[in-house]
Amino acid sequence: MPYLLKTEPSEYSFADLEREKETVWDGVSNPVALRNMRAMEPGDSLVIYETGGVKSAVATASVASVDLSEPRNPRVRIKAGKALARPVTLAEIKSSSLFQDSPLVRQGRLSVVPLSDEQHRFLTGVKKKA
Repeated sequence: MPYLLKTEPSEYSFADLEREKETVWDGVSNPVALRNMRAMEPGDSLVIYETGGVKSAVATASVASVDLSEPRNPRVRIKAGKALARPVTLAEIKSSSLFQDSPLVRQGRLSVVPLSDEQHRFLTGVKKKA
């Protein structure tokens, strides 16, 4: 399943992930976001969304591993993907009917959001396979 991960670029940006190649995604405290992290599996696709002044989906990544040895603090290792050809703004996301019922727009403070395949394609610009 694809997911969207929100990050404040002044704290940790996609450029930081790109430079480091991999990182452990942590610091999440919201129970719903933690539940979403516990549902992740290696190989899941990720979209990196930068908050703050950016407010756009900016890049892709993938789940490298998930450590659930501490259920209250799952440790998800992610690998950098590529910058999107064009950032997708929050305004564009909100104007798309694909996101009408999405926690991305309905629960703005949720930092780990599941995406449908259609939402993932919308954000990444990847065309549906024939």
